[in-house]
Amino acid sequence: MSTARKPSSRDTALEGRFGAPMAELYDQVVRPGAPPALHRALELRSFLTLAEEQVVRVRDRVRESMAPDGDLDRLSADVLQTDVHWMKAALDARGGYQRALDSLLASMPPPAARPAPAVTSVLPPALPAAKAAAAQGR
Repeated sequence: MSTARKPSSRDTALEGRFGAPMAELYDQVVRPGAPPALHRALELRSFLTLAEEQVVRVRDRVRESMAPDGDLDRLSADVLQTDVHWMKAALDARGGYQRALDSLLASMPPPAARPAPAVTSVLPPALPAAKAAAAQGR
């Protein structure tokens, strides 16, 4: 599953700072003129989502090995110690991505303070009155 569809612990902060739900932010980022901060924020969010998935996997593995109805013959201090190292690495990564994302979001002005994107249109040059009348068949 894509990280865009998985929730992260910072989705609410991202939605609040960019003023749109996550699905809309992912739609915006692929459009021309998307702000560089949105690209960075969603990239960090993807890393955070993967790190949080790692934390959940290790947690679930430890829970399974420690289940009350678990096989005591399969319980191993070495395996649990390895899981401790994996959990520490996953939590460190998660914390780093959270700090980086929080720092990025804190450096941005709130949505209401950002200038609205300029709307520009290009009109064809005006035709002189005689040419316009001739073009209309008059």
